[in-house]
Amino acid sequence: MEFAGALRQAIQASGLTLERIRHRLCRRGLTVSVATLSYWQRGRSRPRSREVVVALEEILQVPPGTLTEPLDDAAPTAPAVRAGTAAGLAAAERGRPVRELWPDPDRYAGLVGQLDRSGDHRLERLSIHDVYRLDEARRSWTLSVRTVLRAAGDDIDRVVCVHQTGGLGEADGGHRLGNGAVRRPDGAPAVPAGAGRVALTQVRYCRPGRIRAEGGLMAFELVFDRVLSAGDTAVVEYELGPVGEPAADSYDRRFPHPVHDYVAIIQFTGDRLPARCYGFTAESSLAPRRRLGELWIGTSGSANIAVGTVRRGIVGIEWEWH
Repeated sequence: MEFAGALRQAIQASGLTLERIRHRLCRRGLTVSVATLSYWQRGRSRPRSREVVVALEEILQVPPGTLTEPLDDAAPTAPAVRAGTAAGLAAAERGRPVRELWPDPDRYAGLVGQLDRSGDHRLERLSIHDVYRLDEARRSWTLSVRTVLRAAGDDIDRVVCVHQTGGLGEADGGHRLGNGAVRRPDGAPAVPAGAGRVALTQVRYCRPGRIRAEGGLMAFELVFDRVLSAGDTAVVEYELGPVGEPAADSYDRRFPHPVHDYVAIIQFTGDRLPARCYGFTAESSLAPRRRLGELWIGTSGSANIAVGTVRRGIVGIEWEWH
């Protein structure tokens, strides 16, 4: 759970009013208005002082890290770093782990900077379910994605997804797939179409917003069918593919945001199945993979991995052929 939701729950559990919390902070020499506290728990702004957040943990009597960890896990949507400012340096430090998930962080930042990510840090990722289908000849694949989100603030109308050539990634988690281009659900190409390029299809419960492609990356906004207020939920579904090019012998998703529940299913078509299939995790794009153990491939020709409460990093499945 991100900071706004964690703070809101802690305040409700404490039984304290915002005025009482303000008063107790003031006794510690920390000046925070009731309006500011209200903005924090609604996701409209976030504290800049870690000292205040540590004091809130003590006042609300929650375990250390309950509020500071979600604040540190904030997405890299903070204002641009200004040389010589402590706030800018703190923002850069918080964004560093997220950037390490991407093999080309500068290109990624330049692309998503063209889209509206103002609501991303105010969305809780309740669940993400992926189904990756590989054809019998292993020369094409499709990916189906379902994401369930909950608003931790008001006036949120979209989420941003980003895909990268050779290591496909998403703002709500990335997956390693193939070369990418986007096609709108009505069939009109959003960027030049061609063999082996990714197509965005079957968008449900939302609509595509702005789409950008540059230097082997593509990014698109998914606009919800209504504007969310704090506590509202949204479900988005979409497909990528079919893509007619050889697929890698692995699939993974990258998590710059915490996710409560993640499930990935790999579906192999035909009689030929891999000899072995493993789950794995990694801390960054350059870090070594840690295998979680062998996964059973059932009679349906599929293997799956289910992970609860992913804080950050990479989770995936890899397989070996005879």
